[in-house]
Amino acid sequence: MGSQPEHDNAAYVREVHDKGLSFDLGAMSRRRMLTAFGGAGALALAGGVLLGGAPQAASAACAAEVESETAGPYPADGSNGPDVRTLSGIVRSDIRSSFGSSTTVAAGVPLRCSLIVQNLSCTPLAGAAVYAWHCDRAGRYSLYSSGVTNENYLRGIQVADATGTVTFTSIFPACYSGRWPHIHFEVYSSLASATSGAGPIRKTSQIALPEAVADTVYANATGYQQSVTNMSGITLATDNVFGDDLAAREMATVTGSVSAGYVATLAVSVNA
Repeated sequence: MGSQPEHDNAAYVREVHDKGLSFDLGAMSRRRMLTAFGGAGALALAGGVLLGGAPQAASAACAAEVESETAGPYPADGSNGPDVRTLSGIVRSDIRSSFGSSTTVAAGVPLRCSLIVQNLSCTPLAGAAVYAWHCDRAGRYSLYSSGVTNENYLRGIQVADATGTVTFTSIFPACYSGRWPHIHFEVYSSLASATSGAGPIRKTSQIALPEAVADTVYANATGYQQSVTNMSGITLATDNVFGDDLAAREMATVTGSVSAGYVATLAVSVNA
């Protein structure tokens, strides 16, 4: 794979975020104000979808569209440099290794992440495609960050099954300077739309990971030492993506342990 310009990840992220919305208008729309289902209530309703809550709670949760967020400076979707979506090998469930000219495997605590995609009427979007990507345990993004410009690990596309679910086998991402631990994703109406390079993208958003789980991983797993310091300098309230509503519709439910690995689940509604 061709080498891309190298950047210091933390410094570049700070630079990009200082530019505000103008940097990423193509991938980011105005975030909606919380409705009556906002705040902790939205989290409780999302739990109804995932954990078998009352039907009316599930209905209310899926009626609230997940917020649109910036794709950030390292999407590799053609909007800022390379487009990994069009490469043979990108459609996969296990995204821990690079594919193509490299087979490097990203090390870290195992994380299996499931995203349940539905429309505003609570109908699963079977056949929709999701492109997911995130940083490695050192806070680096493949194809962009210094040292991993020739890697494309921790990126992949999956097609939603009959329940609207896509599942990725990955690692727990780092907390890098200035950002809460997160996973990026884009939703497409079909696999063809996701892999053609033409889209359109139906939703760009992010998954937030719980503080207690992140603190446990960073304090006890090899390779995450810098994340301990970075995590101490950020809160959901000060994060420039999740801060306005504390990730009310973007916070995943996560279970597991450092030794056994973790499972993350999030249901999201998309106007599609």
